Amino acid sequence: MSRARQVAVSGGGADPPQDALAAAEEVGRRLAEAGVTVVCGGLGGVMDAAARGAAEAGGVVIGVLPGDDPAAANPHCTHVVATGIGQARNLAVVASGDGVIAIGGEWGTLSEIAFARRLGRPVVALRTWTLRGVGAMEEAPGIVTADDPEAAVAALLELLG
Repeated sequence: MSRARQVAVSGGGADPPQDALAAAEEVGRRLAEAGVTVVCGGLGGVMDAAARGAAEAGGVVIGVLPGDDPAAANPHCTHVVATGIGQARNLAVVASGDGVIAIGGEWGTLSEIAFARRLGRPVVALRTWTLRGVGAMEEAPGIVTADDPEAAVAALLELLG
């Protein structure tokens, strides 16, 4: 038996713009329709929207919480991991995905993008941080930009093979 692909969806939890929520819901739905398990931070905002989209499409959603109470997860998570490690859980979110789709977001989203790349996970950026570095990092290797949810999911699935 082979393991289903898992994709982490990252984004702001504190009052993200409506377009980010709509994009996250569509990303979650499209991932579920492709048979992909959605991994997220398990709380509100983009996490809730992606989980809702996936769950409404009959998909599996793993919520990785910063706290120690599984009941704190949004109602769309089908599986919950209560870490009790605060924001350090961002590493667990992206490490649990074969790749990451980052939508909008705040500092936590930026940390998840960085952790994902440090782990060698591909990242698709949808209306999120624009990154560039120095030297070998100048072009932000491993980060692909997408203009809409359909393109974001298609790009990540292609990167995953």
